Amino acid sequence: MTKADMEKYKSKLLQLRYSILNGGFLKTSEDLHISSDDLSDETDLANNVIQQNVSFSIRNKELLKLRMIEAALQRIEDGTYGLCDDCDEEIESGRLHNQPWTSLCIVHAEERERENSKYVRNA
Repeated sequence: MTKADMEKYKSKLLQLRYSILNGGFLKTSEDLHISSDDLSDETDLANNVIQQNVSFSIRNKELLKLRMIEAALQRIEDGTYGLCDDCDEEIESGRLHNQPWTSLCIVHAEERERENSKYVRNA
């Protein structure tokens, strides 16, 4: 990978980190509170709980993505960015373009997905 490519990916990762941290979704907590008015009506309470679960799920995904972005930025500093964690082969540029935080080539990413899928089905 060229130095120019590395700088391009670093810039993209920094922009993604900025958008997550400053997008406002992680900062607001309005959707996590249940109003006392909603406690009397079971339908409103159920809708509120569903909305909270959706909000928690989105926040968790954003936090996971943020952790992966931070790890990718660290790999850039370490000089290991763009190499698969499992086989040390270069990750395809198209994959890095779509998911610059990835640490696995497509072969090993699919392998992990299959393993996780088996684990979820057997649980």
